[in-house]
Amino acid sequence: MAAAAGGMSSRSSSLLAMVFVAVAVLARAQDERAATFTITNNCAYTVWPGLLSSAGSAPLSTTGFALAPGASQAVPAPSGWSGRMWGRTLCAADGAGAKFSCATGDCGSGDVQCNGGGAAPPATLAEFTLDGSGGLDFFDVSLVDGYNLPMLVTPSATSGSGKCAATGCVAELNGACPADLRVASASGPAVACRSACEAFGSAEYCCSGAYGNPNTCRPSAYSEFFKAACPRAYSYAYDDSTSTFTCAAGATDYAITFCPAAPTSVKSSGQNPQAAGLQQLNDTMVYFGGGGGSPQSSGATTTSAYSSIAAAVFSVAAVALAALL
Repeated sequence: MAAAAGGMSSRSSSLLAMVFVAVAVLARAQDERAATFTITNNCAYTVWPGLLSSAGSAPLSTTGFALAPGASQAVPAPSGWSGRMWGRTLCAADGAGAKFSCATGDCGSGDVQCNGGGAAPPATLAEFTLDGSGGLDFFDVSLVDGYNLPMLVTPSATSGSGKCAATGCVAELNGACPADLRVASASGPAVACRSACEAFGSAEYCCSGAYGNPNTCRPSAYSEFFKAACPRAYSYAYDDSTSTFTCAAGATDYAITFCPAAPTSVKSSGQNPQAAGLQQLNDTMVYFGGGGGSPQSSGATTTSAYSSIAAAVFSVAAVALAALL
């Protein structure tokens, strides 16, 4: 009897040990998966998401893929991950089928996978740092590098403080883009909207040199165009106070949605961009307005330019605010 009791005690101990190991493994797995990003394409055309891990961050399971209209894909991210995501448009392989490239957001890899390449501006960016300071995830949507399509980031749980809340740019800005910033294919309408920094390269717009701090780098008429249309998105480098959001680390997943609201440009017609007259990759891109010269020589700071920017702002601001609220 004593021997039998001893055997049962031994088996119970073994079972308890197995339970503790299983719990530890599950807890570790949960810790390693800090968040899941669910990327959805609500556009009427295919979007190719690009994903880039910051230096020192573990790579994700994918760095790029195709999303047909209405399709979604979940991408798990480990604890401590930081990086950015964006949408590429008007993509295809060349005639030989060897090199893949995109008209907007191209990452230069020559492949559907970006393989460590970042987005060529202009591109709408979603930026994340998981499990950062204070046990929080930090995230934002940035138009600092320009804009190419609407994007919304929605956390799985929101707080009343306003810091854990949806953010993004839901307005279709390509058609309303100021002429000095507009990017189009050689034979079609606008496909992207550049930042003033990319368009003109001046320290004032790029927040560099003497303008490399929040006291000297101030909003411009161009950044205010983006801010009025997309009030929760970064519009210039030091636009932190209204554009950075935080949620509890390890307890929040994120939905990234392209074209979250009905856009107002040619893309809302239900046509594929190519069918709507936008030529595909490798087409010559046309930069309207100043084209890389100084803002003064391009007329960027004239009264007429400011008037066109203001008109564009008011045409999209109401749609954007209504969709985010």
